Amino acid sequence: MSKPAPFEVRWTAPDVEAVLAQVRAYPWPPAPQVADGWAYGCDAGYLRDLCSHWADGYDWQAAVADLNRYPQFTAQVEDYDLHFIHVVGEAGGRRPMIVTHGWPGSHYEFWQVIEKLTFPSRFGGQAADAFDLVIPSLPGFGFSSKPKRPIGQRTTARLFNTLMTEELGYSSYLAQGGDWGGLVTSWLGHDHGGQARAIHLNMMGFRPHGGPQTDAEIDWIQRQGAAMDAMGAYFRLQASKPQSLAWMGAGNPVGQAAWIAERFHDWSDLTAKALDEAHPKDRLLTNIMIYVMTGAFTTGAWYYRGLLEEGGVAFKAGERCETPTAFANFPGEALYSAPPRTWADRAYNIVRWTEMPRGGHFAAMEEPDLFVDDVRAWAKEAR
Repeated sequence: MSKPAPFEVRWTAPDVEAVLAQVRAYPWPPAPQVADGWAYGCDAGYLRDLCSHWADGYDWQAAVADLNRYPQFTAQVEDYDLHFIHVVGEAGGRRPMIVTHGWPGSHYEFWQVIEKLTFPSRFGGQAADAFDLVIPSLPGFGFSSKPKRPIGQRTTARLFNTLMTEELGYSSYLAQGGDWGGLVTSWLGHDHGGQARAIHLNMMGFRPHGGPQTDAEIDWIQRQGAAMDAMGAYFRLQASKPQSLAWMGAGNPVGQAAWIAERFHDWSDLTAKALDEAHPKDRLLTNIMIYVMTGAFTTGAWYYRGLLEEGGVAFKAGERCETPTAFANFPGEALYSAPPRTWADRAYNIVRWTEMPRGGHFAAMEEPDLFVDDVRAWAKEAR
């Protein structure tokens, strides 16, 4: 195999200006005149403010510099060029951990935790708690290459295990993930437990055989169904007809921004924070720009169809992820709330369960210190 190649984000002024021209020229459609515009999709007032800042206040050159802050590479694994951040901190190559993002996030989700995880002594911590951190872009997302057709999370886990063991030379490693990253990490534990020796999730994906068995599990299933009815239309579209969304989103940066921003609003813990506090506009726009500038809006949507084509997440009788598993339950997770412990124990070998005081779906972005503290504590136990 070839050695991973250094990578640098390069957005040219003409390419960015072409996007900003589309933002400025967007033909705004009618929006419902109601008290809660978010009830109908992305709120019109918020989206106008976001696009105004995007067109005239967003410093895209500073964003590019920020995206190039950490060492990043590409490696060819099977038919894919995988993009990844690789920071060898105070661990000095001895404590690797792969951290995987989901949709509509990106590798940029973890920007606020990278230094704290790799150089803890800079923040009052202990060098012994440091990790070698690997943060890949999912296939079809960001700066990783695009598949020719939808692939899913089990295939991704195989690619990422090869990246860690054959390309980067780690004989074993820890793994963490949320959203799709939680399912990729789950498959790392299930299929590659000889190398992924312990996993940490902030969203579960596997479903045990047999369906709900207790009143609490039945209640949770019913609440999940109601939440999916209220907020899950995006999932049903992307898992069934993702190319229909691609046709609408291509060449439409405002449409892509609205689709993505709605998830950040609906899935974040906004009980004590405004959206702009939880996700400042510059940070949210950089995440959006990763989709817009790479064309990943299309293949990112395909990733949902890939779940179904790989067989879904329901286990057969007697099947379980036996790799030691930690779970951090962030209470603001509106759509994908945590299952009862009895359900989780039938799908995973749960060895640690943390009830977080706050935070939602985008844990590392919303509550970076809580995220770091729990990952550190888990890794000490896993040692």
